[in-house]
Amino acid sequence: MSLYFAYVMVGLAIAMPIGAITIEMTKQGLKNGFMHGWAVGFGGMTIDLILIFALYFGLANILAIPYIQMPLWIVGAIFLFFLAYDSIKNADKDIAIAGERVNKSLFKTYRNGLLVAVSPGNLVFWISVFGTVLSNSYAGSESSSFIIVAMGIITGILLHDIGLLTIVSITRKIMNRHMIKMTSILAGILLFGFGFYFLYEFYIGIQAFL
Repeated sequence: MSLYFAYVMVGLAIAMPIGAITIEMTKQGLKNGFMHGWAVGFGGMTIDLILIFALYFGLANILAIPYIQMPLWIVGAIFLFFLAYDSIKNADKDIAIAGERVNKSLFKTYRNGLLVAVSPGNLVFWISVFGTVLSNSYAGSESSSFIIVAMGIITGILLHDIGLLTIVSITRKIMNRHMIKMTSILAGILLFGFGFYFLYEFYIGIQAFL
């Protein structure tokens, strides 16, 4: 159990810094409430779980190849630009003040979580976190440790998401429509920033080959 709780703390520590998933969760939580923010987080964790099993079966070795990593930066940037544009363009739409009925589909916010999570930053995170575990994971005696580590990190991320969305839900009760709109615009600008960072990483990768 000590191994599990140790990696719960790792999951919390990794989830704390502000990233694209956190921004999207906060935006959807403010605009449409706890469940829509949670749908984004659940979309992110869906990708996380898929990556855990994929890494266990050898994906880490493939993603470590520079020729594979570089196109992922472009794909990730495109996804983030799409979400950023949508966030700014529709900043004044799909806003439900606390107490109002929410009309936006949970599936759409879940989809946004999937798009944000399918990014090089997320892939690199899983490779780095599980790198030491993967070296022993193919030995049968270590497979149980891998599962414990994986579940610990997922639990830590889950606790972070619940805590964040609880704060967002409380904050949402004192915010008016204009404040939520401006938050959505700010979220879009930040997502554009992450997208340009991905393009920068792609540029650095290209330069390394020249």
